[in-house]
Amino acid sequence: MLKGTGLFAALLLAGCAALAPSAAVATEANAQTAPDPAGPPRGPGSYEDFVAFFTEFHEWRSSRPADGVVDYSPAAVDRRREQLRAFQARLPAFSVATWDRHKQVDYLAVRAQLDLEDFTLNVTKPWARDPGMYIDEIQRLAYTELPLQGDELATFRTRLSRIPAYLAQARVNLDSVAGDYADLALHNLSNGDGVGHGMPYRAVEPEGLIGWFADLRERAERQQPELVADIRAAEEAIEQYRQWLVANRPRMTGQAGVGRAAYDWFVTNVRLMPYTSDEIVVLAQRELERHWAFYTAERHRNRNLPELELARSEEEYEAQLAGTDAMIRRWLVEEEILSVPDYMPKTYQEMGYNAPWIVRPDGPMFWEQVQFRDASPDHLHATFPGHRFDGHAARRIQHPIRAHVQDSGRTEGWGFYLEEMALQLGLFDERPRTRELIYIFGLFRAARTIGDVKMQRNEMNVEQVMNFWKEWTPYLDDNVARVDAAIYLRRPPGYGMTYTIGMMQLQRLLVDRRRQLGDDFSLRDFHDYLMSAGRLPVSLLRYDLTGHDDEVARLWDHRPLTQLELD
Repeated sequence: MLKGTGLFAALLLAGCAALAPSAAVATEANAQTAPDPAGPPRGPGSYEDFVAFFTEFHEWRSSRPADGVVDYSPAAVDRRREQLRAFQARLPAFSVATWDRHKQVDYLAVRAQLDLEDFTLNVTKPWARDPGMYIDEIQRLAYTELPLQGDELATFRTRLSRIPAYLAQARVNLDSVAGDYADLALHNLSNGDGVGHGMPYRAVEPEGLIGWFADLRERAERQQPELVADIRAAEEAIEQYRQWLVANRPRMTGQAGVGRAAYDWFVTNVRLMPYTSDEIVVLAQRELERHWAFYTAERHRNRNLPELELARSEEEYEAQLAGTDAMIRRWLVEEEILSVPDYMPKTYQEMGYNAPWIVRPDGPMFWEQVQFRDASPDHLHATFPGHRFDGHAARRIQHPIRAHVQDSGRTEGWGFYLEEMALQLGLFDERPRTRELIYIFGLFRAARTIGDVKMQRNEMNVEQVMNFWKEWTPYLDDNVARVDAAIYLRRPPGYGMTYTIGMMQLQRLLVDRRRQLGDDFSLRDFHDYLMSAGRLPVSLLRYDLTGHDDEVARLWDHRPLTQLELD
């Protein structure tokens, strides 16, 4: 393992050379900066040194080749692992024990980011296990608006021309494919799901990656014919990739989940959550039952009221969105829920929103079933003051570390926290049927949590999770269930559970702060803190804000991934 504190250049998977320190210097540095097993490191490095270290690491992990085509060959991945080990060897070199708690929080957040890279390189290994990764890498090319000119045209043509070689290398790299991953990739090659992945609108959605490249070729034939030959070559390579997957699917029998031991390690060391996966399932089951009980009670309470109807036109839906946005903005200010800075976009059109108006042959999918009845649950979660509001606030953070760390327990937990918090604060007192929609969202998030854990522990496959979710979630359809199962199986473990568990952590933090401050507690100040402190794991925010160290104290006894006995 490379050790030391020498400077590293930004390194690409494509294979830029590292500037490694000498073995003698590395050994001496490691001996002088060995971590204290009872607490934070006591090395010689200052906080300023640590900020420089993080900046170097962040540049390394963020760098991509100029043409966007990443090399995932075995040699390139091995270089990446070696470079990461060199970064990890420098972690004990800082005087963390002497820093205040806010700087210690930064250290733990950064260490978790290194652990995330480690886990990806050595456990999830999507380039070797998930053929869908290569589909994702090239699908957005097909969304490109034509015609192109200048440098944009040159870059686009380069990326197009490299698709055949890229997919040929993929067939070499994919030596341990999981069965669920293969099935999802085959589905996404040839099927549209109606859910959306940042794709442009089409009245008839193209059928998967193959359909989107056909769409690109048809547009190029009209708008930029010189691209047609490269697009056809890419289409041929994609079809060969599909045929290879079909032919080799019987041998693709690996398990998609990471297993119990790896999942628990990840939850502790990357998510920085104070729970085991078994405890997460117990918490989620309780939330599932609680939401079903309240949903049932709400349905009974509203039994004599008319059901919420779907919007009948785009104009009706747009009017609903405008009214929802104005209502929530007014409520936040008048009820002293959250400050709305002047830099925030002033309208929902400027802010953006999740579900555009679409008429589908089979009717609205799950998210539209809710959104087209009342836009407020998803508007709270995803737009204002949820994800889009949160994102605008995060871009104003100037901190050299916190501006570049984002944890889904904080981001998805915040979005989910807002839904029931708005209900409890009276936003829907005059909209009783909307309260039912809040509970439906809660049901799906709790069910997701259980499915997330059980898929990653290889106790349920994608089809079983889809069926489980549909049993517990009104309006849920196959396409949304499949897309969500794919997201939570294929992203870093625990993303699906961070909605419910992150929300519960934020509620706990609220309780801690209220009990700490008593009558001096301000809900608006609490929420403003969350918008300004960085989107760190909630356990770190809890220590940062309250000084309660019971959750972070155990994080100092760090167990490296290399010591983990995988399932």
